[in-house]
Amino acid sequence: MRVTRVTNTSRALGAVRAMSMRVLAGPDAGLEVDLPPIGVVVGADPGCDVVLADTSVSARHCTVRPTPTGFDVTDLGSKNGTVIDGALVTKVTAPPGAVLRLGHTLIQLLPGDEVVDIPPSTADHFGQLYGDSVAMRQVFAVLERAARSDASILFLGESGTGKELAARAVHDASPRKDGPFVVFDCGAATDTLIESDLFGHVRGAFTGAHADREGAFAAAHGGTLFLDEIGDLPVALQPKLLRMLEAGEVVPVGGRKVERHDVRVVAATHRDVFGEVARGGFRGDLYYRLAVVEVHLPPLRQRHGDLPRLIARFLERAGATAAAAQVGGAALERLQRYHWPGNVRELRNVIARAVALAGPADDFASLPILLRPTVAAADEPPPVRADRPFHEAKDAVVEQFERAYLTDLLRRADGNLSQAARLAGLERKFLYKLLERCGLRTPARDDD
Repeated sequence: MRVTRVTNTSRALGAVRAMSMRVLAGPDAGLEVDLPPIGVVVGADPGCDVVLADTSVSARHCTVRPTPTGFDVTDLGSKNGTVIDGALVTKVTAPPGAVLRLGHTLIQLLPGDEVVDIPPSTADHFGQLYGDSVAMRQVFAVLERAARSDASILFLGESGTGKELAARAVHDASPRKDGPFVVFDCGAATDTLIESDLFGHVRGAFTGAHADREGAFAAAHGGTLFLDEIGDLPVALQPKLLRMLEAGEVVPVGGRKVERHDVRVVAATHRDVFGEVARGGFRGDLYYRLAVVEVHLPPLRQRHGDLPRLIARFLERAGATAAAAQVGGAALERLQRYHWPGNVRELRNVIARAVALAGPADDFASLPILLRPTVAAADEPPPVRADRPFHEAKDAVVEQFERAYLTDLLRRADGNLSQAARLAGLERKFLYKLLERCGLRTPARDDD
C-alpha cells in the first residue's frame, strides 16, 4: 500500500520519494537513507553503504533491498543478529513499516511515498473548520481534494485541534454525504466489548449476548466510519481491522458467516504513530493502510492569526454578538500570548465560560476571561507532570524543544535551509520533515 503523504507549500510541485530506511533509536537516530534498487549493506565498517556508529553493530551486519512487495533483509553473520518483531532472522521479506533491531539501533523500513505539494486553498473554511492562516488553508486544500475519493484518511494532531470536525467535513463533501456518518471512539470502548462494538456479534457469542447485534462497520454501511483515537486500538484486534480495510469483510464475534460492508474509514489519533510502530504497539501495515492520505492538524499556538475570527465565531455562538464585533486590543493580545494546550476546544470553552459569567454591561475588553495560570507561556518549556502517560508527556516536551530550536536555527541561517542543515548537523531531508512537523517549512528558503 502506497502512502500519499501530502505536504502543502506555496509551490505546486510533484515528486516521488524512493523506498527508504529511517533510524528510530540509537547513536544515529534521525538518519534517513533512500534505498537504491540494488539495496544497501548496513554495518559499522566505513566501507558499508550505511555506516552506523553503534558499537554493538557488526562491521558488515546485514543487507536491505527494496522489492515490489516489501524489503529483502539478509543477516551477514552478525555477532548480535538481526531482529524483526523479537525474532532473529537470517533472510526474510519484511513488510513496509517493519522495524529492524541491529544491536542497540532500531531501523524502520519505509515504502516510497508519492509526495504531492498542493498550494493553499483560497477558502477560509472547510465544513466547520475555520481559519485564514496558511497552515489551515493548506489543510483545506488537501481535504477538498481527498474528500472526492474513497481513500482512507488519517488525521494526526493534538487533542482539541478539530480532528472529528475534519472527519465530518470530509464526509459531508464526499459522494457518501447522504449515507451514515458513524463515530467510534477506540479509547472509550472497553477491552472486553470493543470487538463486538466494531464488528458485531451473534446471539450466544458470549454471556449476555441474547440477540444478534450489528457493529460500527455495519451501521456505517454506505457511508463513513470515523475511528477516533485509533492509536488506542488493542494490538490483538488490529489484524481484523486490517482485513476489513483490505477486503471489506468481517466476521461477527461468535459467527461463521462473512459479512461485507461498503465503508470509507477515516481515523484520527493524537499519538506518535511511528513511535508506537517501533514499540510494537501499532502494526506498521495497518498504519500504511489507514494513512493513504495523512493530514496533520496544527495546534492553535501555531496559528495565532486565526484567533480573532475564532473568538468572534464562538462569541456569536454564545449569543454575545455585540462583543463579537469588538474583538481586539489588550484582551486579544492576552489570548494570543496564551499557550492553548487544549487548542480550539479550550478556546471555545474559555469564551463560553466568559459569556456565561459576564455582566449585562460587559464588552469584549471587560469579559471575565479565565485562563489556567499553571500552563506555561508559548516561549517557555511545558511543565513536566506525571498526570498523563510517559510517552505523551515526553512528546510534549520534545515538541516544545524542537519548535524552539528550529525557530532559532532558521533565524541564525536567515531562512536558508541548506545553511540551517549544516549548522544543525542534520541531513537536509530530515530537517525538512522536522520543519513540516512543526509548521515552520513554508517561510524558509533553500539557496543551495
